Amino acid sequence: MNTQLFIYCFKHFINMNGGKPEESLKIENIVASAKVTDFLDLPSLASQLKDAEYNKKRFPGVVLRMQDPKIAALVFGSGKVVLTGAKSIDSLSRGLQILGDQLRALKIDIPEHLSYKIQNIVTSADLGTPINLNKIAVGFNLDKIEYEPEQFPGLVYRLDDPKVVVLLFGSGKLIITGGKQPEDAKRAVQRILSELSNLGLI
Repeated sequence: MNTQLFIYCFKHFINMNGGKPEESLKIENIVASAKVTDFLDLPSLASQLKDAEYNKKRFPGVVLRMQDPKIAALVFGSGKVVLTGAKSIDSLSRGLQILGDQLRALKIDIPEHLSYKIQNIVTSADLGTPINLNKIAVGFNLDKIEYEPEQFPGLVYRLDDPKVVVLLFGSGKLIITGGKQPEDAKRAVQRILSELSNLGLI
């Protein structure tokens, strides 16, 4: 289990509100990449952009933190950008547009319309009822699950369609990661509900 994901679960997962599974779906983070140009002078960029951080010894890119929307843009010399922290597709699009505007203001040749590719969407959900992870571990496809409660309190379930990883907790709360579009999380929750129902576990 990824250590950062483990920490995320404990920090952000315990206080989720209950409700119907579909209504409880909440995007926690979207990570996307974009190519804005072929070359960027990072030292020059960092010195001219407000709220920019650049320490080549610690990280090979410029870190630009936006406040509205609250997104971090990781800008690399190759012209590649990684956006993280977005809570919606709209905020992701706005964040990329703002970055493009800032770079154009520095007389850098940036296309007017920038496109991005979503790399990962992390979504939280709540089944609304406690679940028995031990029984689920027995009932689900063993090749698709990881369950070692002495190391991590959740059950890891890897789906093929949609291609996501779902973390199930005994409280009935879920984290869906690996999605490429918001609908992936909804489909994953619906599939989990169906499989639990078929096994008589919900």
